[in-house]
Amino acid sequence: MIPEELMKTVGQAAREARERLEMNQAEVARAAGISPVVYGRIERGQMLPAVPTLRKIATALGISADVLLGISPKEVARTLSEPAPEVPPSPELRKLMRTLRAWPDEKVHLLARMAKALDSPSVRVEFLRESEPVD
Repeated sequence: MIPEELMKTVGQAAREARERLEMNQAEVARAAGISPVVYGRIERGQMLPAVPTLRKIATALGISADVLLGISPKEVARTLSEPAPEVPPSPELRKLMRTLRAWPDEKVHLLARMAKALDSPSVRVEFLRESEPVD
């Protein structure tokens, strides 16, 4: 998410939470220990708060910082002891997986060994653009 979108997301969530609590901006700012002017700019999506300030605002509004950041529970684990949610594979990875399903085990094993070797920090690979001819 680009900073401008994130600023708008934080601001909109803060405003909705504040209105739900029937508080004004000055009350939230006072509860968070920040300037009402600064809080107003955050709520209007003109400023992104620093992490400590974001935490204070979340606490003042009684909501999770995840809500302010627009992060859904499906995107992250709720605690450190939970496993992270699976990220859906990219279209390129899905295409590769379809191709590999048709391969015999020996060929897949060889590709896995090649991938492991390429993953080594000592291997430098320069990728060609698809339009560039291969010699």
